[in-house]
Amino acid sequence: MTHAVTSPDRRPPRRDAHALLAVGLHKRYALGSATVEALRGVDLAVGRGEFVAVMGASGSGKSTLLHLLGLLETPDEGRVEIDGLDTSGLGDDALTELRRSRLGFVFQTFELIPNLSARENVLLPADMSGAGAAGRERLARLAAVLGIEDRLDHRPDQLSGGQRQRVALARALINDPVVVLADEPTGNLDSRTGHEVLRLLSHGVRELGWTVVMVTHDARAAMQAERIVFLRDGEVAGTLHTSDTDVQAVFERALGG
Repeated sequence: MTHAVTSPDRRPPRRDAHALLAVGLHKRYALGSATVEALRGVDLAVGRGEFVAVMGASGSGKSTLLHLLGLLETPDEGRVEIDGLDTSGLGDDALTELRRSRLGFVFQTFELIPNLSARENVLLPADMSGAGAAGRERLARLAAVLGIEDRLDHRPDQLSGGQRQRVALARALINDPVVVLADEPTGNLDSRTGHEVLRLLSHGVRELGWTVVMVTHDARAAMQAERIVFLRDGEVAGTLHTSDTDVQAVFERALGG
């Protein structure tokens, strides 16, 4: 899909570029008279078609990192590239358009509009970006993949938690984003329903070429990703590849699996 976002002072995205690249991210917040450094030089490269989980204790910088990757906040130092496009210095309008066209968001609390049907919730980003016709064509395929064809005319309060998260995932994917950013997507779901959502994400990455970055505190959820990046005190503390059989054994013993 050709994305419409352009910037006259930047080259077009490179075909060999990462889906998402963060370099040297620093973020500071004022807390009374003190300054809290939430991120301290974080680097993260995510390839196309990769599923990456970010884990860390409360206060480790997970949420701050997700906000910077999602262009919801700007770093004090460092840069974020989306599909090879350096977002540094872009104005509010350009950042908004990038969020709409190249990023998809999935939240723990679903963030569906209660008085809209599932169909209307899913199509909202496409309508807002002027891609309503393409969104309607894509909706049928997404609804089939996510198993919500028979729920599109229901409001959120008529859906189960798992169905609401599937609708939220369809909404995140409706504009064919470069990256889906998922913030604790199983946090409000029971274990069985959460596993189903994770299975859908994994299937989408493996079979459909989605790129997913998921923030989670749940080790079982993180093990569904291909790579786990650990944050501690605003820094990358380590990385694990879940295909490593030793890593799998350690997690299974720790989780009682």
